[in-house]
Amino acid sequence: MDPEKIQSALAVITAENDPTVKSLQLASLCTTVWLERGVQLVVVVGSAIEILTEGVYTSGDLDLCPLTSSSLRLRDRQELMGSLSGKGGPRSWQIAGMFVDLLEPVESFARTPFRQIEAPYGTVMIMKPEDLLVERVLVSFYPGPNEEARNCARALATGALNGSMSMDWKEVLRVASLPEYRNLDECKSMVIELANDLKIQNPFDTA
Repeated sequence: MDPEKIQSALAVITAENDPTVKSLQLASLCTTVWLERGVQLVVVVGSAIEILTEGVYTSGDLDLCPLTSSSLRLRDRQELMGSLSGKGGPRSWQIAGMFVDLLEPVESFARTPFRQIEAPYGTVMIMKPEDLLVERVLVSFYPGPNEEARNCARALATGALNGSMSMDWKEVLRVASLPEYRNLDECKSMVIELANDLKIQNPFDTA
């Protein structure tokens, strides 16, 4: 992506007032320039849930992970993010009025595909909602109660329950039963509570 196009994109992103649209735009720009260097990025945790729920939950920053253990050297990261007028680093930058955090490589246990969304500057890969839900439920209970993580999980589950996004509920049950999580009861309890609130069938009855 040539410097002129990058600067034009940054001007648009900086001027965007909708935080979810801004996050998706910036994710597509970052994804494209990193992919040109051979590294596929994935939007994860709260940022992924914000995009999947179309802003019902807002993160306030942009969390990205490399899809594999392959990443860029520190100097290369700094130069690349510098081409986006980024400040800071080497794992957190401020770009176009948002903080962008680069986390460890993706940890995924779900067998479902990553979600892909077409955005202005390239395709954005989003973490699997089944992984996101089970992970956020875990964080909402352990090592202690975490209201932000609970709100995040509830927003994601509600979006799936009301049909605004798809969720493989069988896969949620399988992932929650894995040794890595062991939070099947907590996941079922939260989803059943939300289903009752929405007056719809508990999705685990047919999973």
